[in-house]
Amino acid sequence: METLGSYMRKAFRTYPNKTAVQFGGQTMTYDELRIRSCQLANGIRSYHLKKGDRVAVLMSNRPEHVESDCAVALGGFIKVPLNYRLHPKELSYMIENSGAKLLIGEKELIHKIDSDIPKLEVGDKYEAWLLRQNEDYPKSEVQEDDVFAIMYTSGTTGRPKGGMLSHRNMITGALSLALACEVTAEDVIGHVAPLTHGSNFLSHIAWIFGLTQVIFNQFEPKEFIDDVEKEKVTVLFLVPTMINLMIQDPDFDPAKLEHVKSINMAGSPIAAAKLQKALELLGPKLVQTYGQVEAPMVITMMPRHELSHRLESCGKVGPFVEAKVMDENGEEVNAGQVGEVVCKGSLVMKGYWNNPSATLETIKNGWLHTGDIGWMDEEGYLHLVDRKKDVVISGGMNIYPREIEEVLNKHDGVKETCVLGVPDEKWGERVIAYIVGNGTCEVTEEALTELCSEHLAAFKKPKEVYMVERLPKSPYGKILKRKLREKYEGVTQ
Repeated sequence: METLGSYMRKAFRTYPNKTAVQFGGQTMTYDELRIRSCQLANGIRSYHLKKGDRVAVLMSNRPEHVESDCAVALGGFIKVPLNYRLHPKELSYMIENSGAKLLIGEKELIHKIDSDIPKLEVGDKYEAWLLRQNEDYPKSEVQEDDVFAIMYTSGTTGRPKGGMLSHRNMITGALSLALACEVTAEDVIGHVAPLTHGSNFLSHIAWIFGLTQVIFNQFEPKEFIDDVEKEKVTVLFLVPTMINLMIQDPDFDPAKLEHVKSINMAGSPIAAAKLQKALELLGPKLVQTYGQVEAPMVITMMPRHELSHRLESCGKVGPFVEAKVMDENGEEVNAGQVGEVVCKGSLVMKGYWNNPSATLETIKNGWLHTGDIGWMDEEGYLHLVDRKKDVVISGGMNIYPREIEEVLNKHDGVKETCVLGVPDEKWGERVIAYIVGNGTCEVTEEALTELCSEHLAAFKKPKEVYMVERLPKSPYGKILKRKLREKYEGVTQ
């Protein structure tokens, strides 16, 4: 397998005059991207960085993200992508933990970071500095198993860990996603989700196929849809929250997404009831994939023409990975039985940066233990039940919060739900639910209890229901159950 840099060189050579990146009305050809990427790679070296040194990147969606990817790949550096929505202290931890030697980003973001490493500020000074750099390809021997990026986990249960992803991992993820989204040489890629996580794999697809990337900096449903229509974007990556916001907008016009062929939907679960509504409005455009930082994007995939028939599955195992469901003894379970999802193959990370103990806990005998609980049906479709750490054990019975959330989301007035377990003197744990309404109709505890009675065993029904205006979420859009537990404990103590 080749490296990301070798794919870039091919694209630069094959499509020199084609638009590579478009942002805010400005365009950059592949040849212009080549020049700027080489200048950046050589400029990074002027800071005395060598192959394998880490470069942290902190900025909102903008063309310099793509340039930094290219420069890192060509120069043999390791990129540390940072989510600008995180707190400065969280970002400082990642920079320190990774041992980054240079920070590139927007002034208002990087100057909040408590670090003594050099900071390269994008803007006028960056442009002048870039012009002074050599535009020849940097000399660096990069191999497919070299680390390309250290991507940090969301840290929903503790300190984030840095997953070491090689060039092989990134290319495997991109090719898997290209197959899932049915990408061809005629497609136009659109980015509105953070280029630091998720959408960056679409960027890698663009280099492989020589596609144009249109970058959007903010997600405002109406403006975004208008821009997608204007630029004739055909392939997108959106998190479920974005899809929900679009379809719940009273002015949403599906016709404006006529040119869109595939919308990759990933990052967090989406309730079957909400997914059904999205499919009714959008048609067969949604492509569901399941992955995580440790095995990015496509452990499983559900093509757009199959999704409407299997709303509660995340698809079959992807083309470049093996996956199965194991019990607590490490034995594969039969179809229909619940266990932990494990996988191995060229998609799986090399390990956690500077954390060998966590690596050994997660990768056992070559198998990545995802921490996700699920089951395979007879036809090989994976059904996720919940995170292993979120399973509620009440009276000796395993209760999976996601199963209950699926039922609660059937109520027309429910926008979002979160179900979790809290300590109970008699049963060990009991189930409680937090509900966010959508304002279309009244939501009462009695109605939700009745709904649960129609679909669930009595021991699974929430013992307490709380209506809230919003659910706490990480910058990656994942619900922070620990925050809800802290809130519950604070109220009940």
